[in-house]
Amino acid sequence: MAKGTSISASSFGFEYWLNKAVEWGQTTTFESQQDVCLHLPKLQEFLKQIYEAIQHMNTTPVLKLFPLIGQLLGRLCWNPFVVAHEESQQNLLQCLWCLYSAEPENAVELKANEWIWTSLQSLTGVDHEVRSFIQSLQYPEEEYHSKLLTNMVSSLVKELQGYQCDRSSLFLRLPPERRRTYSVLCVPIVTLPEVFPLVEALLTCHEDGLDETLSAEFLESVSNGLLQKKIFLSEAAVMSLWLRYLPSLEQAIFHLIETLISHPCASLLEVEAIITDSLLPKAAAYHPSLFRVLDNFFRATLLDSDGHPKIITIIQVFTQCFVQALLQVQPQMPLKLYFPYNHQSLVMALLVHPSEMPSTAWSQHLISIIQILKGIVQDKEVTRTSANLFENWFLLVHFGDWVNVALQQLMTADDISEMLLWLLMFFFEPHMENQQESNLLENVKSVYSQIKILSNKSTLNLEDLRTALFTGNLYTEQSHLKDLINHLLVSFLLFSAGGHRIAKESVQLFMLAGAATGGISELLASTAHRLKNKRRGTSEDDKVQSTIELLQQQLLETQSERVQSNHLLH
Repeated sequence: MAKGTSISASSFGFEYWLNKAVEWGQTTTFESQQDVCLHLPKLQEFLKQIYEAIQHMNTTPVLKLFPLIGQLLGRLCWNPFVVAHEESQQNLLQCLWCLYSAEPENAVELKANEWIWTSLQSLTGVDHEVRSFIQSLQYPEEEYHSKLLTNMVSSLVKELQGYQCDRSSLFLRLPPERRRTYSVLCVPIVTLPEVFPLVEALLTCHEDGLDETLSAEFLESVSNGLLQKKIFLSEAAVMSLWLRYLPSLEQAIFHLIETLISHPCASLLEVEAIITDSLLPKAAAYHPSLFRVLDNFFRATLLDSDGHPKIITIIQVFTQCFVQALLQVQPQMPLKLYFPYNHQSLVMALLVHPSEMPSTAWSQHLISIIQILKGIVQDKEVTRTSANLFENWFLLVHFGDWVNVALQQLMTADDISEMLLWLLMFFFEPHMENQQESNLLENVKSVYSQIKILSNKSTLNLEDLRTALFTGNLYTEQSHLKDLINHLLVSFLLFSAGGHRIAKESVQLFMLAGAATGGISELLASTAHRLKNKRRGTSEDDKVQSTIELLQQQLLETQSERVQSNHLLH
C-alpha cells in the first residue's frame, strides 16, 4: 500500500472476515468445512493486505487501527482447515510476527506478546479436534509438527531474503525492529534443525547501521548451541556470529585451547586438524579484526601461563593454519591489518615457512631474519621498552619453526653460530640488558662449543655430555637459560651422529631441569612435524624421526616412573 494512503478496518472488509471466522468456529458440519475451503483464496488475499498494511508499524498503532485483529487471527489459528493450508498458515504467521514486540513498551504490548505465544502454540500444538483431523488424513503427528515448523521458518526466511535481494527500494527494507523480533522468537528453539535456516538468514542478513539489531539472547543461544554441537551452520553464518558477538568468538577460542590442553594429541598433525576444523584460522584470515581479537587472547593466555610450552605450540600451529588460509584470501589485504605493532619486513620474512625453500637456503634466510630483528630491538633511536621487546618476541613465537631450524643449523652451520645463538637467547630471554646479554652470550657460546666438540668425537659417553652441559654453570634450576641449554642438547641428540648413539641414556639429563621436560616434549613434536612437512625428505631425516620417537618414548617412561615413585612416597 502506498505511503500516505488513508486506511481503516472497514476498507479491508475486516468485519466480514471476523464474522466468517466466528461462523466457522461455531459449527463443524460438512457444509461449514466446505465453506472454509471455498473462501480460502479470498482469505489469503485479505491476510496479505493486512500484512502489507501493518508490516512497518509497531504493535500499539496496529491495535488502534484494527482493534479486533486479535480476535480474528486467534480464531483463524484455531481453525484446522485454515492452518492446514500452507499459504494461509504462512499468511497468519506473517501477521503474528508483525504484532510481536521484542521490547514491549507498555502493558498492551506485553499482553499482545502473551497472546501471540498462545496463538503460535495453537498453530504448532495439536488438540483433540486437530488430532482427529490429522488422523483422518492418515498423516503422522510428528511429521505434522515438523511440517508446521518448517513452513513457519520458510515463510520468515523468504521474507528476510526477499528484502536482501531488493535493497534498492526504501519500502522493501526490513525494519531492524522486525529482525530483532524474529531473533527473540527464535531463542527457545534455536537448536531445532527445522529452525537452522532462519538462524542462518538472521545471522547473514545485511546490516545497514552500526548498531546490532539481533538480540543478545539470540546470539548467546546460538553461540552456546554451536559449542555444544547442537547447531550446525554454514561457515558464513558462524563468521557473522563472531563478528556480531565478541563473547562468542572468545568462547570459541577458549574452548579450542581447553580442548587441546585437556585432550593430549598424538601428534601436531592432529592438533592442526582440530584447529582447522574450528574455523578460527579461516575467520582470522578473512577478517583482520577477528585475527587481532584472537591474537590478543593468545597474548593474554601466554602471559597468564608464564610462557607455557604447550600454549606456545598451540599459537605456532594456529599461525601455520592461519597463514595457509591467508593464501586463499582474494584480494590480499595488507599485513599491517593483522600485525599492526610489528615491522612489516620482519613479518614478511617470518611468513615464509622453512618447507617453502630448500634447506640450503635456510642459513641465508635466518641471517636476514636475525639482522632485521636485531636492528629493531637494538635501534638506539627507538626507546627500548618492555612492550616493544614483547611485541617482537611474541611475533617470533608465532613463527617458531624458524627457531627450530636455527637449533638444527647450529649443528651444521659453524660460520653463523654466534648469530643463531643470539636469536635463541632473545627467544628464551628477551628482556636482557646489553651487558647481561654479552656476558650470557659468552657462557652460552662456551656450552655450545663443548657440545660441538662432542659431535665430532668418534666415541662418546654420557659423562662427556654432562660435563659439556654444566660448562658456565648455566644448567641449573636458577638459570633463566636452562631451557636454551636443554634445546641445544636436543639439537645435538637429533642432528649429530654421536647424539643418535647416546640418545636413550641422555634422557636422564632432561630430568635435571624438572618442569622443563614439557618444553622438550613440545620441541620434539614440533621438529617431527616440521620434518614431515618437508617437500623432499632424506635418509638423514628418517634417522632424526627415529631418534625423536625413541626420546619421546623414553621421556614418557621416565616421567611415569617418577609419578609412581612420588605416589609411593606420599
